[in-house]
Amino acid sequence: MNKRFNKKGIFCIIVVLICVSLALPVFAAEDKPIPGKPSGLVMTTNWMADEVGQMILDNGGNAIDAAAAVGYALAVVHPTAGNLGGGGFAVIHLANGENYALDFREMAPASADRLMYVDTDNVSFDINDTTTYRARNYIHPETGQSVGAASLNGYIAAGVPGTVAGLNEMVAKYGTKTLAEIMEPAIRLAGNGFKLTAGTADSLNSNRTSFNRYMGSRRYFVKPDGSNFQENELFVQTDLAKTLKRIAQNGSDGFYKGVTADLIVADMPKYGGIITHADLANYVPVWRTPAQGTYRNFKVFSMCPPSSGGTHIVQILNTIENENIGTLGFNSLRTIWLMTEAMRYAYADRSEYMGDPDYVNVPVDALTSKDYGKEIYDKIIAHGELKAKPSIEIKPGLGPLNEGNETTHYSVVDSFGNAVGITYTINMGYGCKVAVDGGGFFMNNEMDDFMTVPGQPNGFGLIQGEANCVEPGKRPLSSMSPTIVLRSADNSVFLVTGSPGGSQIITTVLHTVVNAIDHGMNVTALTAAPRFHMQWMPDTLTYERMFGFTNDTTEALRDMGYNLAAGNIGDVAAIMVGAATGSGRAITGAHDPRTYYPAATVQLDLDDPMNNPIP
Repeated sequence: MNKRFNKKGIFCIIVVLICVSLALPVFAAEDKPIPGKPSGLVMTTNWMADEVGQMILDNGGNAIDAAAAVGYALAVVHPTAGNLGGGGFAVIHLANGENYALDFREMAPASADRLMYVDTDNVSFDINDTTTYRARNYIHPETGQSVGAASLNGYIAAGVPGTVAGLNEMVAKYGTKTLAEIMEPAIRLAGNGFKLTAGTADSLNSNRTSFNRYMGSRRYFVKPDGSNFQENELFVQTDLAKTLKRIAQNGSDGFYKGVTADLIVADMPKYGGIITHADLANYVPVWRTPAQGTYRNFKVFSMCPPSSGGTHIVQILNTIENENIGTLGFNSLRTIWLMTEAMRYAYADRSEYMGDPDYVNVPVDALTSKDYGKEIYDKIIAHGELKAKPSIEIKPGLGPLNEGNETTHYSVVDSFGNAVGITYTINMGYGCKVAVDGGGFFMNNEMDDFMTVPGQPNGFGLIQGEANCVEPGKRPLSSMSPTIVLRSADNSVFLVTGSPGGSQIITTVLHTVVNAIDHGMNVTALTAAPRFHMQWMPDTLTYERMFGFTNDTTEALRDMGYNLAAGNIGDVAAIMVGAATGSGRAITGAHDPRTYYPAATVQLDLDDPMNNPIP
């Protein structure tokens, strides 16, 4: 070895020793934790949705009522991800100690098939040779031009939406208020309008080319004269208000049957869609048992399949629990190395074993066992201390079985002891980019979350396995990870957390749990702290330069064998609940500083939106 290499090696050893012994976090600017009110607290990605949920709590509603109200409000004020035309997951902790998961994920239409997104016409294609598979493009029916992958564009990309059925099911089973009461704020926000933020205006303007391709999108989200939307401009959605009213009056039948269903089905042929009246009428949300585990002195409840999120969060926690992360220090090199390698193994397993549990055998118990976590830990150690293992050398660990970026998360805790975490999505920003003409809402492009083209990654770079192939009525695999952490000692709520971010959701939520438990951070610190992400393939460690990674750290990581890429990771909305005291439990929340959040200075005015603050 030459002198230059030796000096560099000595330098890296020094960096390792310093970073292992000291935690030197450099966080983004932190606000003070947001205090809860006597009725509870709501944390979303939008201040108006926060206020809507808080109104429900203040008026005697519980966390389930507030969570549904927030879901409908975000469908109005956060069109890029809030939705009626998508789906998602809820994890619920009830004051009586019971824990539930609600799956309202989108479903493949009845006429879907496993090769519907494979180009079998324009390439040499051999069904037995995946190297010949190519993605089918979406050809716009009016222009004849390709506008991208068929699994992402046009109605052919849309699964049967589940949001409305999910929110309504949650309220019917555990809510205390009527659907009409819960939906009134969203209806007024749509009918009376709300003032556009600079970010929402810019987002609508930047997607104008895509919106112009489709009649409904053009009608609602492009100005007739082609001019830009402006900050502070009143944005009224009359047809969306009518759609919401039909749901408030008729429940889920007001969406999956009747006028709204007719509008959806009538629009399908215009842009390649295959969703039918029967598909809509047959949609049902499913109550499931949450993925669960323990970490240190806490219980972790998160989303089960068809989301991979909770299973792999527990799997990674089981792996890193074999060392004292708190003693190692926040983002010390050994902490980063151990967590990264644990992430790598988890995502390798995700590629093989995860899918809709109603269609495939998903080995959740095996993946979340302490023994399997220890097995992975031993493999990490055996490869070499502080040494990256190439992803190509890692295969799914259980052996063969017989069998982004637009999502949003919100957290709710009430004064009764109930807690709800919901993550829902239309997949990419504005979903398939088509808004239902007459309905006023975007449809999803969740079909891309299936293994649409064998051997090729999806829109988030994830490799998908046979367990996640397209089948009629099947729900695509997800990474959404609404998570509730309880104290083992008294079963009380400690943390409610979650994030959007596609494939990065799992690791983002993982960071918040580790930051709270191992590093003792308060809710704003755990939300602002710098994150990193590894998803097996591609073999890249993504880190947040602007949120705290130093040049010394990144140089040391490169010397350990990591391929690095800088970027922002996640958008956490978290709530922490303190230990019991004589005056009760302190509830605090935080929004993610990675996204601009305006604090409301006056109470939300639903009747005169021009009285509301603007960031």
